[in-house]
Amino acid sequence: MLKELNQVIEYIEERLTDDLSLETISEYAGVSDYHFRKIFFYLSGMTLNEYIKNRRLSEANKDLLRGEKVTDVAFKYGYQSVDGFTRAFKKWNGFLPSEIVKKGVNKTFPKFTFVITVKGGTTMEFRIEDKPTFNLVGVSKRVPMQFEGVNNAIVELAKSITDEQKEEMHSLQNIEPYEIVNASYDADAQFLKEEGDLTHLIGVLTTEDNVSDQLDKVTVDACTWAIFPNEGPFPSTLQETMAKTYSEWLPSSDYEVIPAPTFSFTKMDEQKADYAYSEVWIPVRKR
Repeated sequence: MLKELNQVIEYIEERLTDDLSLETISEYAGVSDYHFRKIFFYLSGMTLNEYIKNRRLSEANKDLLRGEKVTDVAFKYGYQSVDGFTRAFKKWNGFLPSEIVKKGVNKTFPKFTFVITVKGGTTMEFRIEDKPTFNLVGVSKRVPMQFEGVNNAIVELAKSITDEQKEEMHSLQNIEPYEIVNASYDADAQFLKEEGDLTHLIGVLTTEDNVSDQLDKVTVDACTWAIFPNEGPFPSTLQETMAKTYSEWLPSSDYEVIPAPTFSFTKMDEQKADYAYSEVWIPVRKR
């Protein structure tokens, strides 16, 4: 995975002045949009879109110092207007493009190089399981895309589940994990950008096909799952597990993520405040 990520960085470098879409980059990387975005974010600490913007503005700074006109530089790096470029550049650099040569300001943002860094010998527990085709059955709703923080629309969705729906879900549940799970899919922006909506489902796993109209059903084909249990303060432990899964485990493992719903569940500890056991289930295949 690290080799592929560095190849993507070179691919971006060669096309900084092109109409470079995030979908095209993910396609070149050979990884689904959603999972590539997560891997890149957890390894780099910024979104792919932010990285490209910073690299373009860094190169624009160099071009301005070489004497290129502001108008030419603005359109060269894909801005639709000089005003839009000026605002973005000043926010990034602190100076107007027209001030660069006069003040001799040279701010840079070097391209990334991904390497493996060993940190403290921390072990990571996981297990691999094969599961037959099953259905995710539950209550779903289109909610706003939100990468960080509490998604209030999902909180409201959970509150809206009726006793009748809970009863049917419980009766259908017949395959591990025997827990209420959270799954997200069908994002407007293919999970690449924090915009548009996605479908979030709160429900259970079942092999039953006969489901009433009060519940939604999503079929998940038979595949292999990498499962990451974690226990500790909630939600920080769960978030840390997600980060390590994509930034440490995937790049060094023999597995790659496949296009299928990723889901998780959490069991709060009744004896300890803000403490929980969680599992993250990721669909994978051998490289």
